[in-house]
Order: sequence, then structure tokens, then C-alpha cells
Amino acid sequence: MPTTPTARRVALDGITLNVVEGGEGPAVLLLHGWPDRATLWQHQIDTLAARGFRVIAPDLRGFGDSDRPAEVERYGLRTVLGDLLGLLDALEVGEVRVAGHDWGALAAWALAAFAPERVTRLAAFSVGHPQAFASAGFVQKQLSWYMLWFQFPGVAEAQLPADDWRWFREWAHDGVSRGADALVDAQIADLDRPGALVAGLNWYRANMPPEIFAATDGPLAMPAIGCPVLGVWSDRDPALTERQMTDSQRFVTGPWRYERLPRVGHWIPAHAPERTTALLLEHFA
Repeated sequence: MPTTPTARRVALDGITLNVVEGGEGPAVLLLHGWPDRATLWQHQIDTLAARGFRVIAPDLRGFGDSDRPAEVERYGLRTVLGDLLGLLDALEVGEVRVAGHDWGALAAWALAAFAPERVTRLAAFSVGHPQAFASAGFVQKQLSWYMLWFQFPGVAEAQLPADDWRWFREWAHDGVSRGADALVDAQIADLDRPGALVAGLNWYRANMPPEIFAATDGPLAMPAIGCPVLGVWSDRDPALTERQMTDSQRFVTGPWRYERLPRVGHWIPAHAPERTTALLLEHFA
């Protein structure tokens, strides 16, 4: 295991993932969301590895330098969980501390629920427990409107990149100019690659189809979370209410801690890197 985090490709059952790993000690799994890659967590990767943790940060299927299958059905949550468990097995990791952001948070919640023997601590950024998200009320449904828009093949694929990704920059990043935010430029560079935008949209098409968009519980039911959980939400998130995070406590039987970050947008690990790292060091200690 390299001390300095480095990237390598790891072949699993039916998929090859690009994985950044490094450090020695208790294992930490960092899961990014849409439309990111493992380096969303760069500050946390470097610091955790230097502070005595073995850090594992994959590009999830469809993102970064991992494989990008074309079929929608290959992005379902059950398949993603298979990737994560397969990766831990391939790296000979038994128990792990897990942090996730956005779709990575959903995957982290599911991993802790369905493989509780593998997850010792969970940190969820931005996205709360799936049942809390589903039952968070009409305001959350309104903010999630784009999930329905993404369901129409070819529509978002045409609109998002138009005029140098202007719509994407205005909707997701408050109209930031190109060159003003390294994260935005990295996201656009990734999405510009052949098949990458469709692969990212397939996460929504596989896991949030219209028939479950209005669900308040049943379709997203999963076992309660028994390990210690940290939930983190930022007050300038344009797509997620505070309620869907704070209500997550109802689905946690272990210790629960909630942190509200003021004046921070959706991409917490990148835009509040020091605070994110400090929270993880405290929670994972």
C-alpha cells in the first residue's frame, strides 16, 4: 500500500474502477456523487492518509476514469453495492469507515444498511437517509424537479452542454464563469468526454424513475443504521432541504450527530475542505 495516495485500476466482476488509495491504518472509504470523481475528496484523501488511515476513494462506475457502461440498468443501487463490496474484498478490507457525498452518500447509507458487518462508522454529506429524503415533504420534491427532467433520453444531454455548459453552470453552480472554480472546470472536463454525461444521467434513470419520484417510504425502505452516523448539510444547497438530513435520525439506532454548515453550497468536501476534514477526523477517530 503506497503511503502517498495514488490511482490505479482495479478489475471487479464486470467492471473496472479507477481507485485512489494510500496510507496505512484503519480503512476509510470515500464515495463521491454526481458529476464528480474521487478527487472531490482530495483534501480529505491527503490528510486522512497522513493522519494514520488507509484511504480508499474510487471513481464510481460511470464517473472519472472508471468504466462507463451504456445500459441504464447497470447503474442500479444494488449493482453499485456489488461494486463497493467487491472492491473491499479485492483490497482485502474487512471493516471500513465510510463517507459519502450526493449519490455517494446514498450508496454509503445503503452499504451501512445492507452490509452492517462491514461499516463501523458512517458520514453522510448533503444527502440524508433515503427514507428521510422520500418523506421530506413537497418542498424537497420541488427542489428535486431535475430528477424527472433527467428521465427523458436526449433532452438533458442536449441542454446541459449548450453554450459552453451555461445551463449547467447557472443551475448547479450559481452561474460561475469558466476558470473561476477549479471544481466546476473539472466537472465539465469530465462530462465532455464521450459517454460520460449519459453515464452520469443513468444514475438518476436507474434509481429515481418517475414511478417512485413521489414515494414517501415503501420503495426506498431499508434496514435501520446501527453504527455511529454523522450527518452534514450546508445551508446554500440548492437541491436538498435541511429536513431530509435532520429526519435521518429517525432511521439510525446508533449514535447520531448533525452538523449544519453555514454559507456553504452543495459541494461540501471541495468548498469547505478544512471543515470537512476536521469532521471526518473527529468522527473516524
